[in-house]
Amino acid sequence: MADRIDLSLKINGADHSVSVHPFARLLDVLREELRLTGTKEGCGEGECGACSVLLNGRVVNSCLVPAVQAQGAEVVTVEGLAEGENLSSLQAAFLVHNGAQCGFCTPGMLVSATDLIHRCPNPSDDEIRDGLAGNLCRCTGYAKILDAVHTAAEREAAR
Repeated sequence: MADRIDLSLKINGADHSVSVHPFARLLDVLREELRLTGTKEGCGEGECGACSVLLNGRVVNSCLVPAVQAQGAEVVTVEGLAEGENLSSLQAAFLVHNGAQCGFCTPGMLVSATDLIHRCPNPSDDEIRDGLAGNLCRCTGYAKILDAVHTAAEREAAR
């Protein structure tokens, strides 16, 4: 078995080449090799959602994904949600509605909510709760997050 393997990854639209341990998690490659530290490690067990990223357009817990699985895939992290230098509608709505308290869960919430709005452009409260069910927050009580997702969905629909 090789000590390291070479991977070619497409992260936030940019191509990256990294040499990693064969059993490296996608989370570790993002944070340690590529210095994309917006994606957080909370539980390391796929329970909290702090490490959520989009893998080929769908939300995954990057702490559970072997980095080799991202070979040839499109990965979007919280850093890739902004539109150039401008925040995405969802990021701006989180600011307006104070949807981030300590901020630890926020990257995963933003990634999961982005996926939700793409799949369900006008989500109800129940759909938002379902869409964010894999993301835990201990600070906000979720009401402000629901408001932010509704606002962002409305802005996206108006585009």
